[in-house]
Amino acid sequence: MGGSTSGAGHARGNGQPVRLSVPAGRWLVFTTVLGSAMALLDSTVVNVALPRIGLDLGADLPVLQWTVNAYMLTLAGLILLGGALGDRFGRRRVFVIGVVWFALASLVCGLAPNAGVLIAARAFQGIGGALLTPGSLALIQSVIHPDDRARAIGLWSGFGGIGAAIGPFLGGWLVDGPGWRWVFFINVPLAAVCVPVALRHVPETRDPLPRGRFDVLGAMLGAAALALVTYALIAAPQKGASPAVVVPGVAGLALGAVFIVVERRLREPMLPLSIFASHQFSAVNVVTLCVYAAFGGFFFLSVLDLQVVVGYSALAAGTALLPTTTLMLLLSARSGELGKRIGPRIPLTVGPLLCAAGMLLMTRAGVGAVYWRDILPALLVLGLGMVVVVAPLTATVLASVDVARAGLASGVNNAAARAAGLVAVAALPLLAGMGPEAYRSADAFSSTFRRAMPICAGVLVLGAILAWRTVRSDVLEPAGAELGAEPEGAGAVVPAEGAEGVARAAGPPCRPECAYHCGVSAPPLDPGEPSPRT
Repeated sequence: MGGSTSGAGHARGNGQPVRLSVPAGRWLVFTTVLGSAMALLDSTVVNVALPRIGLDLGADLPVLQWTVNAYMLTLAGLILLGGALGDRFGRRRVFVIGVVWFALASLVCGLAPNAGVLIAARAFQGIGGALLTPGSLALIQSVIHPDDRARAIGLWSGFGGIGAAIGPFLGGWLVDGPGWRWVFFINVPLAAVCVPVALRHVPETRDPLPRGRFDVLGAMLGAAALALVTYALIAAPQKGASPAVVVPGVAGLALGAVFIVVERRLREPMLPLSIFASHQFSAVNVVTLCVYAAFGGFFFLSVLDLQVVVGYSALAAGTALLPTTTLMLLLSARSGELGKRIGPRIPLTVGPLLCAAGMLLMTRAGVGAVYWRDILPALLVLGLGMVVVVAPLTATVLASVDVARAGLASGVNNAAARAAGLVAVAALPLLAGMGPEAYRSADAFSSTFRRAMPICAGVLVLGAILAWRTVRSDVLEPAGAELGAEPEGAGAVVPAEGAEGVARAAGPPCRPECAYHCGVSAPPLDPGEPSPRT
């Protein structure tokens, strides 16, 4: 049974949608913002704490990689299943379970006496994230009155964007103040406010006609495949091409193949492969893999570089990164409008190239670097590139499929981005030649960081080339206008209606409802706003 971010149920009780102007509507937005903020903050604050975690726990670089990847692994592998659970058993119920689960796992992370406990707790934290992340938006979709839904989602994405934007600063303040453990403890009081409000003020909704089985096997196969490949990549610098590396790597690839076979044969799979019959959807997801692999590798290593090499405190390092998220918060809505006017092909080409330039400029962040001269220009260029690419990326994903599958398409794209970041964090130190103790030496880390940034830039250039050759400029236009027409892209022929199987039907495309894009680990989940059919 596939996941969804766009519930169709009504509020239990009087059966009527809730207006945003009444207290129940405002409480709903408040609690969903609070819950999703926990997961959004986690994507930025933990990276800032990594050097201090390594020092306090006596951990090497692979432990820091697993601290990030254990969370991303379970979140990416289970986020589609989390949406399906909410549709079946109740969106509020699954959302509340996710918040409580996330908070308890965060508490264990903060109390972790050693690296093993921390990594295990981070994996459990990702499970909570997979339950609450799709649930927060699904509650708004299923409870708020259609006339108020766009405004409610605008508030949700706007406040969530503010939370993500200040994440690096907040993480640095906590690390330098009460300590790195408070990066995790902070989730507990947030959950203590969120859960009672949700139980008291948020109505329960679920699909009125649930059907099918949950694709637990698919979720487990996908997560296991990612876990084994990640293990092999992280272990390779220490163990080389030994059986301890080769066997898990090959097993992970084999499980990935089994996952595809299973999903193809199931009647209601977690990931319906038919959605990839839309060539445009497939193309934009490949671009997503390139873009978010580079983002994941960059933000993992750059925070370490600023603290280990440049000598910044955690607070200074977190503050230094604010230009990227602030630019996204301020300009992403305008970028989305620009993509609608000129089409997504140019933004999805120019944006990755700007990001690549910013990452190459970041190689100047060495010993003795001056912020305004060596670091700020790189982050401004990177931030502008992220502004240009992320909003049109989300719009293109939604416009590439039928409106009925917009929620699924957004979930698949979100999971793909997280998986790309996961693999990048595992693979980039290997490709750059970073040893397990590299982050303890400014000279050693600086030299490998300079090798890693061109790799990230190269992946972005590849994404830009793919976007230029595969993404059509007219994909955001009404489908009826493009049927049988010659696209502006790389000479590909636009098929007639139905030729792509699940391509969107004739009529206006599904438009994104989230205007603010500040997450650096994945594009926002967005169910899209169906335009009136013509």
